[in-house]
Amino acid sequence: MVALVGSLVAFVVALLVGGLAIFASARVIVDVEDYSYATVTALLGAIAWALTSWIPLLGPILALIAWIWVINWRYPGGWGTAAAIGFIAWLAALAILFVLNTVLRLGVGAFGVPGA
Repeated sequence: MVALVGSLVAFVVALLVGGLAIFASARVIVDVEDYSYATVTALLGAIAWALTSWIPLLGPILALIAWIWVINWRYPGGWGTAAAIGFIAWLAALAILFVLNTVLRLGVGAFGVPGA
C-alpha cells in the first residue's frame, strides 16, 4: 500500500512538473494563462508518446510528432508554434528538474515532456 501511494505521489508531482514546463512555454509563445490546461496537455502528450514510441525503428520519431500534434491541437498557432512550445517546454522542464533534483534533492521526473 505504501508503494502504491508513493507511486501515485511521484506520478502527480511529475505531471505537475510537466504541466508547469508546458505552461511556462505556452505563456511565452502564445500568451496563454491556464496551468490546468497545460497539465492536461502534458497528460495527453504522455499518452500519445506511450502509444507510439514502442513502434520499431520509427517509434521515437512518430512519438515526437504525436507529442507535437497534441500541443498543436491544444494551442493556437500551427505546427511551427507547437514545435516551439515543445522545445521551450523541454528546456523549462530541464531547468525545473535541475532545481528540484540537484538543489532540493527530490529525485523527480517530468511526465508529459519527452526526454526530461
